Amino acid sequence: MQQTSSSNLSLNQQVVLVTGGARGLGEHLVRAFLREGAKVVINYLNSNTAANTLAAEYPEHALALQADVTDAEAVKALFSQAHTHFGQPITTVINNALPAFSFNGDARPNAEQLSWEHMNQQLEGIVKGALNTTQAALPGMREAGFGRIVNVGTNLFQNPVVPYHDYTAAKAALLSLTRTLSQDLGPNEITVNMVSGGLLRTTDASSATPEAVFDYIAANTPLRRVTTPAEFADAILFFASPWARSVTGQNLVVDGGLVKN
Repeated sequence: MQQTSSSNLSLNQQVVLVTGGARGLGEHLVRAFLREGAKVVINYLNSNTAANTLAAEYPEHALALQADVTDAEAVKALFSQAHTHFGQPITTVINNALPAFSFNGDARPNAEQLSWEHMNQQLEGIVKGALNTTQAALPGMREAGFGRIVNVGTNLFQNPVVPYHDYTAAKAALLSLTRTLSQDLGPNEITVNMVSGGLLRTTDASSATPEAVFDYIAANTPLRRVTTPAEFADAILFFASPWARSVTGQNLVVDGGLVKN
């Protein structure tokens, strides 16, 4: 008989934190995990109504908790509240929260306009936020003998066609952190991976994107369409599942084949 271990927790045995989970891509991530029977913590910063409305649809499996991911103490408090509520620690962290950002290339600062304030806002929200959630998760993951961390990246690493300098630089730093954390945490049966999308049709962040840009991307993508948030969310499920138990330190591009990684 094949031996089973805690490193093989199925999705319906996991407690999942989705940062920025109340709307946009985050809502699709939350719904994907709930569909598979997981318990889900819906983290939000300002979207109180949306988060609690979503949680109310799944009263046994969902919990909405407010926390600024850049505030380490607030993140620790969130983990404690979740552990108390569900009676088990958070085992799975999806770092999705995005500092205020609009995917409209025409409105983004170019090289002359880019300021360190732009850069720092993205680094704080994306990299510091992921560091805070990871550090808060470690005691519970070690207790459970199981951990999954999935960071949301971007295909702009390989295909920087729009000048999102600050956003792309912060996501690139997060990719490096993904790889170094995977090396550090592997002995604890904690995997750390990244899933990188392109423009998604449609999220709050991409709502300002001109229709012509969507059409251009679809025409240049092998599948001849723009990836949806629900399709992207399903790829995240893979990295949290037992099927990916031997995959860590990786970056999977999910954009319909636009970028070949």
